[in-house]
Amino acid sequence: MNPPDSDISLFKRLRFVLVETSRAGNIGSVARAMKTMGFSDLVLVAPRCENPLNDAEAVAFASGATDVLAGARIVGSIGEALEGCNFAAAVSARLREFSPPVWTPRAFSTHCAGQGELYPALILGNERVGLPNEIVEGCNVLINIPANPAYSSLNLSQAAQVLAYECRMAAVGDEVDSRGVGFQGDAASLAQIEGMYAHLEEALVAIGFLNANNPKKLMPRLKRLFSRTGLETEEVNILRGIASQILKR
Repeated sequence: MNPPDSDISLFKRLRFVLVETSRAGNIGSVARAMKTMGFSDLVLVAPRCENPLNDAEAVAFASGATDVLAGARIVGSIGEALEGCNFAAAVSARLREFSPPVWTPRAFSTHCAGQGELYPALILGNERVGLPNEIVEGCNVLINIPANPAYSSLNLSQAAQVLAYECRMAAVGDEVDSRGVGFQGDAASLAQIEGMYAHLEEALVAIGFLNANNPKKLMPRLKRLFSRTGLETEEVNILRGIASQILKR
């Protein structure tokens, strides 16, 4: 089945596929990793644990991502799991002699985020044996997470979290959302800042910190310091208030 050609969010297009997962807790943990990054399409291929969507361990490890867990589909084959997808990526720490091109998670996420016609799937294998060769060889790419070569062992949910994070960053960018964080005042005007510098200079001369006849580089250095701060009007007023108190004394 070919998916429709439409440029929609990667959060709607990306599917996570778990093959023959042994522990229900790992399925719950993957659901949690997905939800923290905004993804929800989860498919389980022939899980080896009983009742994985309602198992107490799965629910506990999902930790609030029970909607993703409850919405997961259980199928009997990888073919069923990939219905509607047109780009498949096998995830493995083990490189194969005969395998598709090897990509990093970032290369995969960048590629998929930039092409709205792609409906990609990330395929993760069994905790102990990973993915069988025939599944890997049938994929478009093999994703290898560049971990510490001396100890590259990631558990299933850790690998899913790395992949989900990279896909989120590719989809939304890496700018920090600072809305609602701290007080955001009005930026001081150039005239206000220049007035502050003149006031500070007068105060520094008054207390003998600045020699008006031999000022050296003090004021240019202070200007350079304050230019890095993005001064707000209220901050300029505070500094001028300090200068006023110095001059009164």
